[in-house]
Amino acid sequence: MTRQRDTAPKFLNLFEIRFPVGAIASIGHRISGVLLILALPLAAQALERSLHSEAEFRALLAMRASPWASIATAVVAWAIAHHLLAGIRHLLMDLGVGHRLAAARASAWFVNVAALAVAIAILAAGLWSGGAR
Repeated sequence: MTRQRDTAPKFLNLFEIRFPVGAIASIGHRISGVLLILALPLAAQALERSLHSEAEFRALLAMRASPWASIATAVVAWAIAHHLLAGIRHLLMDLGVGHRLAAARASAWFVNVAALAVAIAILAAGLWSGGAR
């Protein structure tokens, strides 16, 4: 007697998958790159407005004082820090530095924690200073 294989599709719950720390750093590198590309036009527009006149500069400072702007600034700071640190990590690994498993895991932890620390520091600095003055 032969058994039939269960060919029904299985539900894959992505929230139950445990990614290794290196995968999280790599996925974060991609996400941070996309965020930086999306933020670039806004940053260019803000720079252009800030250089247009003192009134425009003051308006941007006032807009920076909102809680949403503080959160957006922290997200962009995370993206910059994570993309920079993960990029350096990838370049070093391409050169053969830190490619062994223990070193790769340690550098991935460093990238993830350091980028998060930068974002928290930027957010705390914005909240502590009361936004723009």
